Amino acid sequence: MGIYLSDRELAELEPSENGFRSPVPTQIVSNGEFNPLPQTPEQKRVEARVKELADTYGAKQGMDRRSFLRTASGMAAAFVAMNDVFGRVFDVSEAEAASHEKAEERAASLKGQFILDDQTHFVHDGYPQEGILGLANYASEHWNPALKDQDISMYIYKFENYVRQIFFNSDTSVALLSGAPFDDSSWEFLTNDGIHEAVQVINKVAGGKRMLGHALVTPGQPGWMENVDKALETLSPDSWKLYTIGDPLSAKTKYPWRLDDEKLVYPFYEKAVKAGINTLCIHKGLMPADYEKSWAGVWEYNTAWDIGQAAKDWPQLNFVIYHGCLRAFQEDPAANLAKFEETGEIQWASDLAAIPEKYGVSNVYAEMGTSFANSCTANPLFSAALLGTWIKGMGADHVVWGTDSVLYGSPQWQIEALRRLEIPEDMQKKHGFAPLGGANSAVKNQIFGFTSAGLYKLNLKADYSPLPKDKFAQIKEEYRVAGNLDSLRDNATAGFIARAV
Repeated sequence: MGIYLSDRELAELEPSENGFRSPVPTQIVSNGEFNPLPQTPEQKRVEARVKELADTYGAKQGMDRRSFLRTASGMAAAFVAMNDVFGRVFDVSEAEAASHEKAEERAASLKGQFILDDQTHFVHDGYPQEGILGLANYASEHWNPALKDQDISMYIYKFENYVRQIFFNSDTSVALLSGAPFDDSSWEFLTNDGIHEAVQVINKVAGGKRMLGHALVTPGQPGWMENVDKALETLSPDSWKLYTIGDPLSAKTKYPWRLDDEKLVYPFYEKAVKAGINTLCIHKGLMPADYEKSWAGVWEYNTAWDIGQAAKDWPQLNFVIYHGCLRAFQEDPAANLAKFEETGEIQWASDLAAIPEKYGVSNVYAEMGTSFANSCTANPLFSAALLGTWIKGMGADHVVWGTDSVLYGSPQWQIEALRRLEIPEDMQKKHGFAPLGGANSAVKNQIFGFTSAGLYKLNLKADYSPLPKDKFAQIKEEYRVAGNLDSLRDNATAGFIARAV
């Protein structure tokens, strides 16, 4: 979440809030770690169609365009527009866009759906790296001097906005709070202690278990095993977070390692099993297209090369592979979709999907964070292919929901995308994929939360079915009754977009 772009690169970008506030993104948004791609021709067509639908149906409902797009009807209109451009990939009707009542009726019918977001982030209040201050701070210096001396830039990444976007501005039931390692520890978003404290605060205020927390494990780094012991003694994390690449943002990282390194990490596995904290969440994938050159000597550590043997050696552990090992990161999915249609393979993700059969294991899972966000609106056909690949190889009960929020604002647009997404029939027939089903189908409920509930030993029947009226549920209901829920859906993004040409 730091800004790694040069002044020259930044000069070619503009603040994402200057872009069109669609209920779903109509172009790639960068949080400062990468150059966002220019808006594709398809995305331009989607944006134009969204505006057309918003003006038509907003006027009939007595609303201007921006107000309409904050409503459930506005969300439906965005998916209608994508169907118009990409073909019928999403389950949506224009009647939802035309009728606020019909759209709200559908939304109400899904209110009790259990959704566990397996990957979320925010940064601590004292974060020292100015790079993390993000767009608002940069804008105050370069675009909008009126913002100077206003401490607003960090808000988009901090705790208050996190709570707002995750729990009140989306249908997320439970969130898993995560961290990330860096060779320079001053870049860390949250310490293990900070994650634990946030989990305690949220669950105390809510009066129920609304948040789970990781403990970050950094094999090979100084004092790493002592930190594991501390976590076991004082934090009781719900699961572990690991990065085999070492530092995910530095190609010069000093600490890459393998999951199947018997000498280095198997002693940690022994401790995890003994403590009964047996779920490992492991970052894999998300590398640039020139990875062989730009990440020479370390890129292999982000592939699936070490998963199968470790999973076979440790059947007591659950290996949840974050990002589903998808190699592609912030690229136009069209090229990868074309390769898939030609070969039936998706780089690195197909390797992950093949592990259960190849190694005879059932303890490996694909998590969707960022990988789904990258394509579900930019090219939903690729999202369908990716989901089909994971499910065919691993089973629907081994694919788990995650969004990487709040890096991409509220996760609601991603939730709606999965609820409405279907694998087209021709793709199903050609590649042997099973259909995903409706918004509340067995497959989607499994992905959204049932599998993760099992991994984290949550009692859905007792505590979440339907969601109890804990404090957060009460606050959200008060917003709904007051007619303010739509006002929460500001459709804002935080970061940079390519300047229009």
